[in-house]
Amino acid sequence: MSNRGDDEVRGNRNGARRSPNGRRRGPKRRDKKRAFIVLGVELVLLILLIVAAWFLFGGVGVDKVGKVNLDEETISASVNSGVEENEEMTGYTNIALFGVDDRGGRLDKKTRSDSIIIASINNATHEIKLVSVYRDTYLNLSNDSYNKCNAAYAAGGPEQAISMLNMNLDMDITDFITVGFGGLTDIVNQLGGIEINVEENEITHLNNYQSTMASEKELNMKYTPVTEPGLQTLDGLQATAYCRIRYTAGDDFKRAERQRTVLMAILEKAKTASATDLVKVANSVFGETYTSFDLDEIINDYLPNITKYSVVSNDGFPMADMRSTGTMGKKGSCVLPVTLATNVKWLHEFLFDDTSYEVSSSVQKYSDKIAADVAEYIGE
Repeated sequence: MSNRGDDEVRGNRNGARRSPNGRRRGPKRRDKKRAFIVLGVELVLLILLIVAAWFLFGGVGVDKVGKVNLDEETISASVNSGVEENEEMTGYTNIALFGVDDRGGRLDKKTRSDSIIIASINNATHEIKLVSVYRDTYLNLSNDSYNKCNAAYAAGGPEQAISMLNMNLDMDITDFITVGFGGLTDIVNQLGGIEINVEENEITHLNNYQSTMASEKELNMKYTPVTEPGLQTLDGLQATAYCRIRYTAGDDFKRAERQRTVLMAILEKAKTASATDLVKVANSVFGETYTSFDLDEIINDYLPNITKYSVVSNDGFPMADMRSTGTMGKKGSCVLPVTLATNVKWLHEFLFDDTSYEVSSSVQKYSDKIAADVAEYIGE
């Protein structure tokens, strides 16, 4: 990036020191080569991320919103040895997207993150890859206790949830967005609806969820039933209901896929909207977010770049061919990586095109522990 001066100013907004080779020292290190362009996607993500928590709140009130400064030492300590120096990852910005399960609108902690998505952005090509980390995946919660990974957010908020992702997946995530309920319907409606291909077996469930959400106890609004399958424009309430469906083949795995489908549909529709309309939507969404990003900076400095970004692929973790399910004692039914180490190698190939990645010794240790626990509880 030739604009070195702007890069230096914008890149140090978190106060981190820069090493001689231009990489950050400390927990807020990110690749600065294209940082001011990369952050253009963050407005899009603020618009999109309402989907990640669309279904999780029973009311529109939110206790904690806006920008938060994370404990940088905690985040830094969660990055496994060798990960920060990994050359294959230096050209990417990775953001954790959380949707939390709380009817009272709490976004900071004491609520499980029922939607966990990693958005990985290629700084040079502006391509985005999305990976859902299934909420019931049995992982180290970042404190050497093992449980469903969505319990990390409940125990320690975004700091522990990010630490959980970094430790188990050999990632170096430092930024996040958590979104509250109530905004998705308005956002999709403001964008004029989104195009979704509705399957025949999804219609009944979609309309049932619409009926529930439209009641006085929730959104208190009218709804329009979906009457036929096929590619069609869904309004906000229909899109929200579509994301909630989990009672067809694929269960929660399919629901996570639907969430990613809606995220991508909103991105494509947002790219066709005017800058003025996007600013209105972003201002609306920010009141229902809890995030490490600054809204004014995103709107004022990075909005013009949103059309450069596109989602090129998406998947779930653990991947389909390397996972199983089983009851882990009192922790209930879990998604089990077979093995964690193998899945992490796949993840780095998927996100960063690193075909020769070797997991850290920490991930190998967690992988061995998970395998031992599975053998104890299930006998595999």
